[in-house]
Amino acid sequence: MESLSPVLSPTAVKFSYPKLTSMAASAATLPSFSFTSMASAQRRTPTSIHSAKPTKTLSATATTNPISVPPKKVLVPIGYGTEEMEAVIIVDVLRRAGADVTVASVEPQLQIEASCGTKLVADTSISSCSDQIFDLVALPGGMPGSVRLRDCAALQEITRKQAEESRLYGAICAAPAVTLLPWGLLKRRQTTCHPAFMHKLPTFWAVKSNIQVSGGLTTSRGPGTSYGFALCLVEQLFGESIAKEIGESLLICPDDEKSKKEEFNDVEWSFDHIPRVLIPVANGSQDIEVVTIVDILRRAHVDVIVASVEKSVRILGSQGTKIIADKLIGVAAESTYDLIILPGGNAGAERLSKSRILKNLLKEQELAGRVYGAVCSSPAILHKQGLLKGKKATAHPSIVSKLTNEVINGTKVVIDGKLITSRGLSTVTDFALAIVSKLHGHARARSVAEGLVYDYPRS
Repeated sequence: MESLSPVLSPTAVKFSYPKLTSMAASAATLPSFSFTSMASAQRRTPTSIHSAKPTKTLSATATTNPISVPPKKVLVPIGYGTEEMEAVIIVDVLRRAGADVTVASVEPQLQIEASCGTKLVADTSISSCSDQIFDLVALPGGMPGSVRLRDCAALQEITRKQAEESRLYGAICAAPAVTLLPWGLLKRRQTTCHPAFMHKLPTFWAVKSNIQVSGGLTTSRGPGTSYGFALCLVEQLFGESIAKEIGESLLICPDDEKSKKEEFNDVEWSFDHIPRVLIPVANGSQDIEVVTIVDILRRAHVDVIVASVEKSVRILGSQGTKIIADKLIGVAAESTYDLIILPGGNAGAERLSKSRILKNLLKEQELAGRVYGAVCSSPAILHKQGLLKGKKATAHPSIVSKLTNEVINGTKVVIDGKLITSRGLSTVTDFALAIVSKLHGHARARSVAEGLVYDYPRS
């Protein structure tokens, strides 16, 4: 198995939301993307936007009898070792835009274990997709996930037809070099991929950009560029205005608008053992937030336990991703954790707030002087339990007015002593890296960020 070494990532994405316009194919950073603007005749407005906010209808015209447009069909294949951040971000963003996304397993079973240990359940088997026509086929990367995709004959045939019939296809991370290249689907196409695999690409066609569009093919570099990659695909399917709206709903903003982190009452989070982190989840928990936090902490060699507050370990995320938790909360409660982190998602946060076991765990965590935190809508849970009293925090813009503590609006992540909070969604990458930095130091956090192909301060 090849390793996606965190040392090998010279070009990193800046997590800002750019103006989505026609851009040069050779751009090297996300603010200039490399998007290909589609002709207006090719753009179809989706029927709805799936987000943390109530669903709203988007109408392309003001006519009283709008023409019903079939949803865009997207295939996202997964296998053993698929990179979970990439898969889930692609699925989440495209579903928010109104796409009908099918997650298909290339394995004999629907459940797979992703590259950093997250257990995901596909919607169907790849064999059931062979006779379908998709507007887009998007391959996540990861190792050995990209090899498992490469060795799937059914997926190869689907993707080959996609390219031959001039429909959209894309790949990220290791997948362009490990999957598409052996299939002969990169011929005469400018391509990018994870820095650790750039040497495999034909030199003349290899481009060190974070997003690269070449005809119907879109490629990207890694987990840290997944939002830009997914938004680029949204623009090609639905148009610039929809991509812009989805970017805003994900809290992607210009670099100078929000600082990455502010810390108050600085204390050390030091342990003489491998740190143990509990992440409680429920039906409706925000898919991206759960998977991103787990992925990044495990990359930093933190012992992470995902615990379901439901009656089953299988939960359905806010955008339809099926996740298998490691344990039920009752079993998880038998152990002690150095950190307890609550993911967001309105419905998920509501269900977490009703768990008596979790309430007791959080109360014990504070009394023992251990670390706890929350992202997105879940700081409201801490507020309800009095765990934000006298603390500075942040949260998703939709709930900050409900918090009576001092809210810090000008930053993505706020640390106050042994409390850490974040606005959620796209800011969770910075949130998880801030935890890594507190636990293991800045150098470890930077090393993890480089492996993600994510821009992180040098000091």
